[in-house]
Amino acid sequence: MGVCTYGLFMARKPRVHLPGGYYHVMMRGNGGSDIFFSAADRSRFLLLLQEGIGRYGHRVHAFCLMGNHVHLLIQVGSIPLSNIIQNLGFRYTRYINQQRNAVGHLFQGRYKAILIDADSYLLELTRYIHMNPVRAGLCKTADDYEWSSHHAYVGKVVIPWLHRQDILARFSNDASKAIMLFQDFTNKGMGESKREEFHHGSHLGQILGDDHFAERALSASGQSGMVKPPSVEKIIKAVYLEYNIDQSALYEQGRGRTHSEERAMAALIIQGLEGVTLTSLAKETGRELSSLSQAAGRLRKRMAENKSLQKKAEKIIASIKAPNCQA
Repeated sequence: MGVCTYGLFMARKPRVHLPGGYYHVMMRGNGGSDIFFSAADRSRFLLLLQEGIGRYGHRVHAFCLMGNHVHLLIQVGSIPLSNIIQNLGFRYTRYINQQRNAVGHLFQGRYKAILIDADSYLLELTRYIHMNPVRAGLCKTADDYEWSSHHAYVGKVVIPWLHRQDILARFSNDASKAIMLFQDFTNKGMGESKREEFHHGSHLGQILGDDHFAERALSASGQSGMVKPPSVEKIIKAVYLEYNIDQSALYEQGRGRTHSEERAMAALIIQGLEGVTLTSLAKETGRELSSLSQAAGRLRKRMAENKSLQKKAEKIIASIKAPNCQA
């Protein structure tokens, strides 16, 4: 099991794939740079988005194209979201590089995707996406922004590939009444500020929903086991119990190397988990964030050749996942 646990610290965490699931997708420009330079660029992006529907069999329920990022609401079928977005990003980057005689990456690293519980968040997320230009100060109302799906929802334009039916049907079975109620619902979001849950989720950084929904999604992805992220306190406790040291040892100040391995182990484990950060460990222990990050990197290299360290990590992770290990 040692190799498997060591892989936790080396590989990116797998995406949660739920067939039929709804995802809030965010694609950002590399380093915050623009990804659209003309109306023609935005039109090409939407064309590629449309072509992807025919290729991968998903549905696009909402979109908003900003200057340096994109919001999408996508419902996947049997093909994982990663296939859809990677293809879209690759084809659009190739187009932009050809247009601008450039090379290199257009988008910033890995796209962000939050699987949402549609019963609880579908309508609010659609409004949130359409109101993004308003929050950014680009326009006064969603009606004033051309490059979102809002115009299609309220009947100003027709986008045949946009799947409006599911969302409008939640307001009324009468088409005209549904549009009127949708418009009213959107306007009620005028004063809404940024909602962190739509960007970071509530479970492991990938899922927005209650525990039952999260467990079902993780089970469908073969990732069931830890729905809620552990607290920093729980991780620290698991470390000092495994190393058989006093809890206060992990909080000792100074530049000495006393118990440095234990702190490095806590940092390394945190780097391998969603929903908990090194920043929180730094604040809890009073150590420098950079020092913890560097210590974790050194321990990662040692662990590659040290089965004893791998076993310690396995036992600590098992303890963190165990329900009887309380913070």
